[in-house]
Amino acid sequence: MNLWMVGIDFMHAPLALREPVCFTRGQVQALLPRIAAARGVAACVLLATCNRTELYIHGAEHTEMDVLAVLAQAADFDADIYRAVSVGRSGNAAVHHLMSVAAGMESQIFGDDQIVSQVREAAALAREAGTMDAVLDTLFRRAVTAGKRVRTETRLTGVPASAAAAGVRRAETFFGTLREKKAIVIGNGEMGRLAAAALHARGAAVTVTLRTYRHGETVVPSGCAAWPYDRRYEVMDGADLVVSATASPHFTVTASAVAAMHRPPALLVDLALPRDIEQTAALCGSTVWNLDDLGDLGEHNTAERAAAAQIIKEEQAEWNEWHAYRQSLPVIAQIKDAALDRLRYDHAYNSLHEDADLDGLAALAVHKTVDLLLGGMKDIVIPERLEACLAHMKRGSGK
Repeated sequence: MNLWMVGIDFMHAPLALREPVCFTRGQVQALLPRIAAARGVAACVLLATCNRTELYIHGAEHTEMDVLAVLAQAADFDADIYRAVSVGRSGNAAVHHLMSVAAGMESQIFGDDQIVSQVREAAALAREAGTMDAVLDTLFRRAVTAGKRVRTETRLTGVPASAAAAGVRRAETFFGTLREKKAIVIGNGEMGRLAAAALHARGAAVTVTLRTYRHGETVVPSGCAAWPYDRRYEVMDGADLVVSATASPHFTVTASAVAAMHRPPALLVDLALPRDIEQTAALCGSTVWNLDDLGDLGEHNTAERAAAAQIIKEEQAEWNEWHAYRQSLPVIAQIKDAALDRLRYDHAYNSLHEDADLDGLAALAVHKTVDLLLGGMKDIVIPERLEACLAHMKRGSGK
């Protein structure tokens, strides 16, 4: 299949090791051409989320590929440091894993409904970078289909559907109730908006910090107030809870700033990777949680998990069927040429050709080709398959 992947994720690598290989959208765009230039790489897709970095490669050759080494060389990090905390997969194992990821089955927050969009975005970036080919394109499209089917055909409930929901849910347990609690959300991206909306729904007084604000253009979750990001520490002083979810490469909340507050927040929840909140802020009397504190992969919803696994199995079978047919195309072309060569050596062909009997030539060509083809497949031909083939042919002929 010439398909390989390597993953560095929350299940195998601690946060401190995931951070250096947590790539932004711009970094992914820069890395893809470098990876594609590596020897033996026909196409590549790099999936980078808060909790996982995964590189998928379709190889130009059948030889084994060290995908971690390829990624390390492109991103300039020491592959040996990550050998013990990365997982490599190939062939069907890589296909199954990607579909499971897209379905939220491998997420830190089981059933995460954000991951399918992230898988779709990773594929889109590879197309933009010109590092996608038909094999990976079809694979990622099929994985997105698997993820969407799991969302619509199952109910993976019982655990939070996103890191934002998990953080808010745990915060509610921490305080006993969030009603009338003063909550500050730093970041107005998708994760920040989800957190702000969830906090507001539970009765908290929510303020969202914004780097820029244009009335009528900037979307702030309903019921939430807006505050300038540059003055965030002012509004944080005296707050009960702070949630930070940005794509900033720097800390949005430093320990020194928290230490300088008259009344630091009781709880700081960091939903970002790289981390937004300096961990030593906990020395100032605040409790600090990061993504590793929010996971819940409990064995919930056994029936729904089984239904999701069946969907993944079906989508993987569709992919395998497509890939097997694609791999067979060169042989199919050779079979056509071989059938034509055999036909030209047939005495009946020469006689019909001399008489210009077109109908006879057509009938002979069809019968000869079918006999030759099925004669080479006697050990796998069964009536049910032939009947399915016949039905397919009749649909095309209108009979």
